[in-house]
Amino acid sequence: MRVAIAAAGSAAEIREAAAQCQARGIGRLTVAETGADPFVQLAYAAPAAPDVELATGVAIAFARTPMTLAYAAWSLQDVAGGRSVIGLGSQIQAHIERRFAMPWSAPAARMRDFILATRAIWAAWQDGARLNYRGDFYAHTLMNPLFVPPALAAGPPPIQLAAVGPKMCEVAGSVADGLATHPFGSASYLRAEVLPIIERARAAAVEAGARHTARPFSVDAGVLIATGRDDAEIAEATAAVRGRIAFYGSTPAYLGVLAHHGRADVGPQLHALSVRGQWREMAALVDDELLHALAVVGDPATCAAAIHERYAGVADVVTLNGSLAAPHAALLDAAAALTRLAG
Repeated sequence: MRVAIAAAGSAAEIREAAAQCQARGIGRLTVAETGADPFVQLAYAAPAAPDVELATGVAIAFARTPMTLAYAAWSLQDVAGGRSVIGLGSQIQAHIERRFAMPWSAPAARMRDFILATRAIWAAWQDGARLNYRGDFYAHTLMNPLFVPPALAAGPPPIQLAAVGPKMCEVAGSVADGLATHPFGSASYLRAEVLPIIERARAAAVEAGARHTARPFSVDAGVLIATGRDDAEIAEATAAVRGRIAFYGSTPAYLGVLAHHGRADVGPQLHALSVRGQWREMAALVDDELLHALAVVGDPATCAAAIHERYAGVADVVTLNGSLAAPHAALLDAAAALTRLAG
């Protein structure tokens, strides 16, 4: 089991997080697409962490075309010397249409087409194959030599797809190189609800002889962690994570996670409060039982031991999502301790 930390913030903060990963032996830095382009931020951070994998977590697929994504990912893989991981996610309809002014329809089917189109583009660049991709949503049939980047010594980067529901999980197992689970989840939900879908889809892709299945499939589990170096820091982090669980739980798409833990009734209550902007009241609905089902809480050593116990043998990678956008000292301590436990 490998360890990653999730980060967001300024380019300088991302570079510092990368340097901290390098210094502490943490294997991967994952950068979200929130207020900046994660490809640019990771490329800037790459020289500070020559031994650390650099992952987008996640880049918004439908805010781009397969061609624009292909160029950005290819460039990051080049700069990172083969250490990049391309995490993709769909976002939700409102953001795709109203923030990015891009089309939205049938997200699982569109994502499958998006990834297959990206692979076709990369094959044209890496192997010299003629680009002639015609899918249900995307068509790429023009690639002049002037626009072909040099082949990569390490080959194209792996694609890791964020998925929660069964349709997107099936797409991940079928056409991606890995699954990135949302931090609003649990090891038991992953084991019971997600992995069986992934395994069936992956087996079908292998049987069909899909070229990408030569690369091992990786399961990256996002984990919410409330940690600190003393009681006051832990309490502050716990309050922040409780609010984050409430925010995620208010989204209907994540109702399955609550239902798995016998708390389906909480979702509609959270959603109703979110519509009214009653954020404080939302956090109050996340009781200790739900908090500890969906997050780990405690000092760094305690959190590391709990995560290792929950996810060893379930996930190939665990990505720690802390209470702050930029990784703080206690989160880095927890990631380093977990790295030691994972061996």
